[in-house]
Amino acid sequence: MKRIASAVVTPTGPNYSQSIATGGFALLSDESAAAGGRNAGAAPYNLLLASLGSCTAITLKMYADRKGWDIGKVRVELTLDKDAEGNTFIARALSFDASLDAQQWEKLIEIADKTPVTRTLLSGARITTTYSET
Repeated sequence: MKRIASAVVTPTGPNYSQSIATGGFALLSDESAAAGGRNAGAAPYNLLLASLGSCTAITLKMYADRKGWDIGKVRVELTLDKDAEGNTFIARALSFDASLDAQQWEKLIEIADKTPVTRTLLSGARITTTYSET
């Protein structure tokens, strides 16, 4: 098995604020004030959407570069909604500040649906949980 990423999450303050160390970077996560947090960082679902959006933008830029296409700046807008039964829906909207033809749009949408994070979310990752005493 090949390790792709790792992260360590530890509490940083009152309520729900969490420090995230991953890939040599430090991030902060928290819940909104309405959910009992201090709104000190992005909430977990916002981080999930950020991961999907950044993976999409990076993959599309890499693909366009390999094809020699000028797609300009890539913008990915995402929303996550849940219905009354608890089903999750993610909407992803792409825009580019360069003019693209219909075939380029079709191919870029096809590539967006195949990005690594998209595939992980669609396939449902297996999650195991263990414990250790500190």
